[in-house]
Amino acid sequence: MIRPFRIEIPQADLDDLRARLSLTRFADEIPGADQGVPVSRVQQLVSYWRDGFDWRAVEARLNAHPQFVTEIDGQDIHFVHVRSDNPDALPLILTHGWPGSFAEYLDAVEPLSRHFHLVVPSLPGYGFSGPTRELGWDNLRIARAWAELMSRLGYTRYGAVGNDAGSMISPEIGRVDPGHCVGVHVTQLFSFPSGDPAEFAGLSEEDQQGLAVLDWFWKEKGAFNVLHSQQPQTLAHALMDSPSGLVGWLAQLFDEDLDDDFVLTHAAIHWFTGTAASALRLYWENARAEQPKEPTTVPIALAMGEGDFKSIRPFADRDHTRIVSWKTLPAPARGHYTAHTATDALTSDVRDFFLSLT
Repeated sequence: MIRPFRIEIPQADLDDLRARLSLTRFADEIPGADQGVPVSRVQQLVSYWRDGFDWRAVEARLNAHPQFVTEIDGQDIHFVHVRSDNPDALPLILTHGWPGSFAEYLDAVEPLSRHFHLVVPSLPGYGFSGPTRELGWDNLRIARAWAELMSRLGYTRYGAVGNDAGSMISPEIGRVDPGHCVGVHVTQLFSFPSGDPAEFAGLSEEDQQGLAVLDWFWKEKGAFNVLHSQQPQTLAHALMDSPSGLVGWLAQLFDEDLDDDFVLTHAAIHWFTGTAASALRLYWENARAEQPKEPTTVPIALAMGEGDFKSIRPFADRDHTRIVSWKTLPAPARGHYTAHTATDALTSDVRDFFLSLT
């Protein structure tokens, strides 16, 4: 059963949030030490969240799109469903990641819905999909749930779009449902060295530079991945109790050039739905999941943002047999959240790719 859904956060929850933010005890720091998200960044976000951020305006904007909830494999799944004016349009399912939410794609809905029907779900354990109720919700299980969701909506032919975790889940949709998923468009292809030294022999200078950036990232900023993969529950106690702690943790992967309203929209969704803990579990699940042994076979397009994760083509070709488009979005498109920061560039690439398949 699919039931309509509307976001209506009680005023008491907003009042409680403001009171908690007002009681924040900020950390001390050693100036210039660069040991993580600086106190000034958290103070800025907390101050604006308490006194300037307008949740009701965000709520109204989110509610402007039809939303629904359905149960799949024992888990509530929340999703936006926007139909194009063209009844024969190809449906697309758009998947977000952590620390984001379905609102990652809010700016992309209007331009994409000119050409496509859109389904934008909240990952299991994220936002209005509510906490996960059992173990096992890894990328592959989510991909199967998304295939079921599209079938339940009556779509027998569709495409998959993803960013961050969505860039891992969307290719898996093509793997589990190749008879219906016609193609996949992602902003990262997370393919890594297999351990065979021979893989490095033919890498270009550009790929070598990309590997150096990845090496730096995992050595200097990869602690979140290790902690989420090993001890998500330990961190969860702090994130569930302190909105300031929550936004401080999320801010490590929300670049400082992102606008505060974007950052706080996602923080607020984590906070109001009580899913700051369950959202972390996806890392734990994927760290223990059996990895696919065969490459994907559906057409895949990659459109990277400058300065984001650098995908390495030889490794990606090992994992995906039909990469038909590989590009970096043109300047000024930058960063990890191009659906928000470079909406026209990303949605144009999504449009061109899927229309080429139809």
